[in-house]
Amino acid sequence: MSDTSETPSVLIAEDDRSMRTSLIDLMEAAGWRVEAVPRAEKVAERMVEFQPDVILSDVRMPGMSGLELLASLNPQISPPLVLISAHGDIPMATQAIKDGAYGFIEKPYEPRRLLNILAHASDQHRMRRTTQRLKDRLLNLSGLDRILLGASARTRGLRDEVLDLAEIDVPVLLQGETGTGKELVARALHDLGKRADGPFLAINCATLSADTFEEDMFGREGGARGRLLSADGGTLFLDEIGACPMPVQAALLRVIEDGEVRPLGADTPVPVNFRVLSATNEDADTAVAEGRLRKDLLFRINRVVCALPTLRERRDDIMLLVTHFMQEFARVYETTPPDVTPEDLTALMAHDWPGNVRELRNVAERRVLAARRGAGSMGAAIQVDGLPEDVPVTLRESVAAYERELISKAIKAHEGRMDAVAEALGIGRRTLNEKIVKLGLDKDALL
Repeated sequence: MSDTSETPSVLIAEDDRSMRTSLIDLMEAAGWRVEAVPRAEKVAERMVEFQPDVILSDVRMPGMSGLELLASLNPQISPPLVLISAHGDIPMATQAIKDGAYGFIEKPYEPRRLLNILAHASDQHRMRRTTQRLKDRLLNLSGLDRILLGASARTRGLRDEVLDLAEIDVPVLLQGETGTGKELVARALHDLGKRADGPFLAINCATLSADTFEEDMFGREGGARGRLLSADGGTLFLDEIGACPMPVQAALLRVIEDGEVRPLGADTPVPVNFRVLSATNEDADTAVAEGRLRKDLLFRINRVVCALPTLRERRDDIMLLVTHFMQEFARVYETTPPDVTPEDLTALMAHDWPGNVRELRNVAERRVLAARRGAGSMGAAIQVDGLPEDVPVTLRESVAAYERELISKAIKAHEGRMDAVAEALGIGRRTLNEKIVKLGLDKDALL
């Protein structure tokens, strides 16, 4: 990212000319951009134009002292201040740190130690500025930019492709690893297309049973209405199409080819009209070759193939994504999102992200929960081993209690706007509704 690679800068406040020159020479030799002023009173003026990453100030100077300069700075927006003094002692250093100084160096200084402290302070400030810019940008996002979040070339290309495909009413096969956001893209294609006012029916093909498929999906004459009929005029999303039982694939193929379903016991078929979107986390041609996916069904659903990038292929988006997720979870858990430190960024960039954006979202949640307790780091949130000590008696109880609390807080945080709740939790609206019913939650009672 640009903010972690740009040349660091330091503003020096030192009244002694020889010391000022010595510090300038040291910092320039180390590759820093440097400006220096002889009085602390001039720091505020130079900060506006120079915008340093860190301030290095003598403690004892004519006029305003380094400690008074520290007190005058706004800790929310000002760069960190490192104090340097030939007259410092332990009580002074301790008090300076308590008052907000990043560090304290005694003269004569050891160059390597000074450079290390300034580098760490600079990294922290630039990371804070980067995070703030990301937060400001997130506030202004809307539409597809908010759904498919990211600024990398791969993400921008995906947004352009979605905008193009939304305008043409053809079947699309979404291919991507688990956690890359295939259902989000499917919903975007629906919401931006001609069928946006119609229903969006998402079906996880891995859960379908050949024994109950026709009654569930086609319905029964004089009985329950089939689920496929409820998608008429909208979009049918077939998730994990490669996991669909072969008899079910044959039935789906007939529906797609004929544009009609025949409820059990009915004499005549009922016409249906929907756009078909499908998704798979494996190579569809391989699934056909291995006999797990019908070739004729693939030909019907892959008129256009849209490949979703992995998080490894869009690492430039990681900071924006984790900032967004931590803000969302901070609202859900009624806390303040933690700052991302240089060490956190290193951990984020070093991880391989096999679970992609979904895994990053889980990491962000764990980081927020740890910060709520005043602990944790991004590295610890990534490397999770074992279960908490206070897990309920059974795993099922633990999961249910966790989901109940999380969904309840999300409903409160988003004031009952269920589309926003589903987006914040990273699940589909249909899945959210099913969980609310299963967990026995009363939305009205929560608001």
